[in-house]
Amino acid sequence: MITMNNLSYRVALGGIMTAVCLMCMFFAGIIPVLYLVLPMIAGLVMVIIADEVNIPWAFLTYLSVSLLSLFVVFDKEASLIFIMFFGHYPLLRIFISKIKIPVLRYAVKLSVFNICVLAFFYLTVYVAGLTAMLEEINEMGKYGGAFMLILVNIFFVVYDFNISAFMILYRKRLKPLLKKNSHR
Repeated sequence: MITMNNLSYRVALGGIMTAVCLMCMFFAGIIPVLYLVLPMIAGLVMVIIADEVNIPWAFLTYLSVSLLSLFVVFDKEASLIFIMFFGHYPLLRIFISKIKIPVLRYAVKLSVFNICVLAFFYLTVYVAGLTAMLEEINEMGKYGGAFMLILVNIFFVVYDFNISAFMILYRKRLKPLLKKNSHR
C-alpha cells in the first residue's frame, strides 16, 4: 500500500534523479568529449532509483529523462545513446542477472547490447542523417565496421562490470552515508 509519505518520497526522489540525469545529459552537449560518459552516469542513476523505490518507478524516470532530454539537450546523439541503451540497460540488467547459467546470461547481455548498438547506428545515420559516424567508419577501411563493433563490445563488458562495482559501492558506502546524514 502506498502511503502519502511513501508516494511523496518516490515523487521527490524521481524528480531529483531526473534533474541529475538531465544535468548530465545537458553537460554532454556542453562538453562533447564526455558525450558517452555522461549518459552512462545518468544510466547508473536508474539503478539507484530501482534499488531505493522499485523497477517500474525507475522505468518511469527513464522515460521522463528520455523525453525531456530530446527537448533540452543540445547533443541529440548523447540523448539517443541514453534512450537507446544507457538509460534502460541498467534496468534490464536486473532481470538478465537472474539467469542462472553464466554463458546464457552473457549471451543475452551481449545480444541486447548489439541490438541496441545497431539500432542506434541505423537510427543515427539513416533516420537522423548524422553521417559523421558512417564517414569515420569508412575511413578505417574495409573492416572498420567489424573493428568498431568488436571495440564497443569490449567497452560494453567493462561497462557491465562497472555497473556491478557501482552497485556494491552504492549499497555498502553511499547508501549508509546518505541514511546517516538524513537522520540529522
